[in-house]
Amino acid sequence: MVVHSQSAALDHCSLIKTCKPTTSVFKGIPVVDLRDPEAKTLIVKACEEYGFFKLVNHGVPMEFFTRLEAEALKFFNLPQSDKDKAGPPDPFGYGVKKIGSNGDVGWVEYLLLNTNPQITSLKSLTVFRETPEIFRSSAVNDYIQAVKRMTFEVVELMADGLKIEPRDALSRLLRDEKSDSCFRLNHYPPCPELQALGGRNLIGFGEHTDPQIISVLRSNNTSGLQICLSDKTWVSVPPDQTSFFINVGDALQVMTNGRLRSVRHRVLAESMRSRVSMIYFGGPPLSEKIAPLASLMAKGEESLYEEFTWWEYKTSAYKSRLGDYRLGLFEKKTGGAAGQ
Repeated sequence: MVVHSQSAALDHCSLIKTCKPTTSVFKGIPVVDLRDPEAKTLIVKACEEYGFFKLVNHGVPMEFFTRLEAEALKFFNLPQSDKDKAGPPDPFGYGVKKIGSNGDVGWVEYLLLNTNPQITSLKSLTVFRETPEIFRSSAVNDYIQAVKRMTFEVVELMADGLKIEPRDALSRLLRDEKSDSCFRLNHYPPCPELQALGGRNLIGFGEHTDPQIISVLRSNNTSGLQICLSDKTWVSVPPDQTSFFINVGDALQVMTNGRLRSVRHRVLAESMRSRVSMIYFGGPPLSEKIAPLASLMAKGEESLYEEFTWWEYKTSAYKSRLGDYRLGLFEKKTGGAAGQ
């Protein structure tokens, strides 16, 4: 994804959405220290208010960050013809600009990899086979395994804070050998021609919620990530390359009957610096039934959602546009609605 001239850049941008600039940098992002004795309470509070928080003192070695980021950049800096050998995505593999199959595009290129060792994606293997000297699979595996362990701890603390029984009600879904989890590396190249867009921002990755249970994001120190607050205001999240940002996903919103809210977020392109992000998406097995957890329901409380399997929701999500409110199709029409 290399552009050499302003006219070419603007041509490439022609199908990508823009938005009005947002000057508000949000100073109120909840910060949770994983070793804080009050972490379970702080995690729940952050997820109730924002569906989002920053995690520090997480225990994942910085070396894993830097090694994977360096190798990801080596891959993304390869000639386009070499990268294309790992695509098009099926959904795993390499993709550029096109996000999904329903017309969404952004100023982004990415690699989507399966994290389940029981399921091997041919496109994932292509990445390692075609560029073994650049993209060592050990860099990916070391990072993913460390992040998985940390995520299990986070969701168990969340269960403690919510008084969910048993404590592993969430983590067991992510630990399951059939867990439908994935890992994504995003690269947002700099776009110096942004000035020609009349002061508007170029969308790197359009607004959406994540369908899984939980998402764990780490990026370099380039800004671009924004979240949508409850009053519909978009605010920029200050980058922090040493920390993780945790997102509540749609499945977790349903499992908590709307108590925790999946956060709507997007990424804007930068004019001078590239952004690299790496995201672990923790999902349940495809056959898992998604419904509010019994231990969270008050006496007489009704579910806001129809029960569905993760396969049913994932299939529906793939048929939708990125910005659609996908849970709307699964809300009960009587007895209240979750709305968004």
